[in-house]
Amino acid sequence: MNRFIVAVTAAMLLAAAPAVAGVTEEDLARDAESTGDVLTNGMGRNLQRFSPLTTLNKENVQNLVPAWAFSFGGEKQRGQETQPLIHDGMMYVTASYSRLYAVDLKTGKEVWQYDARLPEGILPCCDVINRGAAIYGDNIYFGTLDARIVALNLKTGDVVWNKKIADYKEGYSYTAAPLIVNGLVITGNSGGEFGIVGEVQARDALTGETVWTRPVIEGHMGTLNGKESTMTGTLNATWPGDLWKTGGGATWLGGSYDIDTNTLVFGAGNPAPWNSHLRNAGAPTEGNVGDNLYAASRLGIDPATGEIKWHFQTTPREGWDYDGVNEVVAFTDKDGNKKFATADRNGFFYVLNREDGKFLNAWPFVKDITWAKGIDENGRPIYNEENRPGDPSKAADGAKGEMVFSSPSFLGGKNWMPMAYSQNTGLFYVPSNEWGMDIWNEPVSYKKGAAYLGSGFTIKPNYEDHIGSLKAIDPVTGEWKWEYKNAAPLWGGVMTTAGGLVFFGTPEGDFVALDDTTGEKLWSFQTGSGIVGQPVTWESEGEQYVSIVSGWGGAVPLWGGEVAKKVNYLNQGGTVWTFKLPKQLAAAN
Repeated sequence: MNRFIVAVTAAMLLAAAPAVAGVTEEDLARDAESTGDVLTNGMGRNLQRFSPLTTLNKENVQNLVPAWAFSFGGEKQRGQETQPLIHDGMMYVTASYSRLYAVDLKTGKEVWQYDARLPEGILPCCDVINRGAAIYGDNIYFGTLDARIVALNLKTGDVVWNKKIADYKEGYSYTAAPLIVNGLVITGNSGGEFGIVGEVQARDALTGETVWTRPVIEGHMGTLNGKESTMTGTLNATWPGDLWKTGGGATWLGGSYDIDTNTLVFGAGNPAPWNSHLRNAGAPTEGNVGDNLYAASRLGIDPATGEIKWHFQTTPREGWDYDGVNEVVAFTDKDGNKKFATADRNGFFYVLNREDGKFLNAWPFVKDITWAKGIDENGRPIYNEENRPGDPSKAADGAKGEMVFSSPSFLGGKNWMPMAYSQNTGLFYVPSNEWGMDIWNEPVSYKKGAAYLGSGFTIKPNYEDHIGSLKAIDPVTGEWKWEYKNAAPLWGGVMTTAGGLVFFGTPEGDFVALDDTTGEKLWSFQTGSGIVGQPVTWESEGEQYVSIVSGWGGAVPLWGGEVAKKVNYLNQGGTVWTFKLPKQLAAAN
């Protein structure tokens, strides 16, 4: 697509967006370039997490100092995986247990708080976290652990509307930041370990009324304007019998939006149950039978209708809980080619064509991958079949299949924690973990609202000196330009800036800035609790600010096995730390 067509396409999409007061579609489209606010999760709907600001840079970052800190308070701590939003002199930040705060940017004082007051019996898989909100018009939108989406007034925090995504009693929840495109609030769902069905939904941002739904497991029907539209995929093409009805594929991390192709890109999680032999996927099959589409896949979706434009499945016949939900980031390479990149839970870094999602290349981004020998020319894994957990039905007692050691672990070479792309260096900065697992399969049957795994596991570190590893990766060659090792697992987001900096946090509580070309540590600050949040930066009155939320939790302490024991000393917390580079210290020392 040439530059003229791209410009015309973008202009047409903006013109078609509904007219609203407050934050507009045009504001959202330009969020990545604007420097005075942060309106979207990912600092732009392409999720590059790159700031064009240069006031703070390699020469003066040592002068970055705390401006204020805001505590979420109370006993509701646990993991804080959120990304703050910045708008009109306010910070809007979500917290554990489905809370949302409005905080004055200058003083750090609370202006209002909304608490979702969750019902008994919620079934969150991986801690009571929330990953952020979205702003449009005069409203702010966020999801809750009882699988609802709420619209609040930006100024007052009053409820504008509150809608049900799915039934939490069946295992559904919602933890991602919503995505807003052309006046629609786009959401996924969570609950992949409970035999739910992954789905993407679009609602009118002003009224909350559903416009379309798109289940991501084949055999299910989508809807458009209250009526059935089309079936997802082809019934029983890649799923045996009725297993598609509880096929998993949770869309739990939300999505991105590529305005150049007018495409939503969502990932689908693991197929259910984990035991691949029960899904007729335990051995090579002809064609795509047993692939279990569209689980463990990335999907390109039409934002107006919910129709699937294309798909790319990272792990067909998935059997290790290698969700396909990790973010898909749009970028333009050094030669002007428009591409997508995604670092999958399975340990491979993929580059796709942005027009049609077709496979271009893939390389490992972790040191040890045992489940596959590599990726073939079509983007399919070359399996090590002996590394697939064994079939329980073939065991002597029928209770437990053969145990294997697999790397990466089911928590992934990279899990939810977002990577960042630098428009200056052309590199991706990928937070990864070097760990494996003992894993085995077990018999299981579906029961509504109960865990639906059919597997057991124990996670183990692969190396004595580190688990976490932040890597600078060239998306043209797959080369690792540098690696920053961390003793504990990395579980938070990354941000890059035009000032040549890479920001991220560690479970040990350090908020760190590295040199984007060398990986050298240039600055750090101890926040008092583990960091699993997502940093942002903005400018106000000539000063550059950086914020991060500190508060240890997430999946690692809950599911981490031997790894969890290594980090059980870490303190919980719940604090927004905001730093600034004072004007008088902006010049390099």
